[in-house]
Amino acid sequence: MTSNLLTLGYMDLDLALRVDEPLIPTESSSLVDNNTYERWERSNRLSLMLIKSHVCKNIRGSIPECDKVKDYKKAIEEQFVSSDKALASTLMNKLSVMKHGKSKSVCEHIMKMRDIAAQLKSLEIQISDSFLVHFILNSLPTEYEPFKIPTTHKEKWSINEILTMCVQEEERLKHENIESAHFVTQRNGQWKKGKSVGVNKWKKDVKAPFKRYGDKSAI
Repeated sequence: MTSNLLTLGYMDLDLALRVDEPLIPTESSSLVDNNTYERWERSNRLSLMLIKSHVCKNIRGSIPECDKVKDYKKAIEEQFVSSDKALASTLMNKLSVMKHGKSKSVCEHIMKMRDIAAQLKSLEIQISDSFLVHFILNSLPTEYEPFKIPTTHKEKWSINEILTMCVQEEERLKHENIESAHFVTQRNGQWKKGKSVGVNKWKKDVKAPFKRYGDKSAI
């Protein structure tokens, strides 16, 4: 819309946007009045054509027809206001239900939430850092529960502080999981080895059966 207005101004066709429609000339109107109306009518007609040609097809049908460019411009603005409200509602719902999954790192997850907050800010909906921190902590899985407790003791955290701490906690959890897996593998290996040794010992302790009397193989 802004680029269209600049184009109209550059072409000196924005008269209909700046000035209300003058009185329609009559037979008794002066030459000046006739020229003024002709300039306004030309500006209005060409401005409407230009703006309509740049309106997206998917929203063009939802904008009511207007014969004056000022009214058409106002209708477009109202349409975008309602669209912005719908988008803001969608973003707020998305932010409130976001959960950190294992498909992305915690850093990517938090950056995504920051991006949504920035989009809301562009729609004139302010999300304070403390509120965003609350959303971030609630979005973390149960493995982060011990990490969440110390964060409640401080009144205010910055987003960068929470981001750094979450990344550190993620690395700690990864290291802990690796150690746990290694420990389980070692225990399983020792158990299998011990079981194998026990079986071999049992085999050695079992004596061969006595050969029957008269068996030729015993001679």
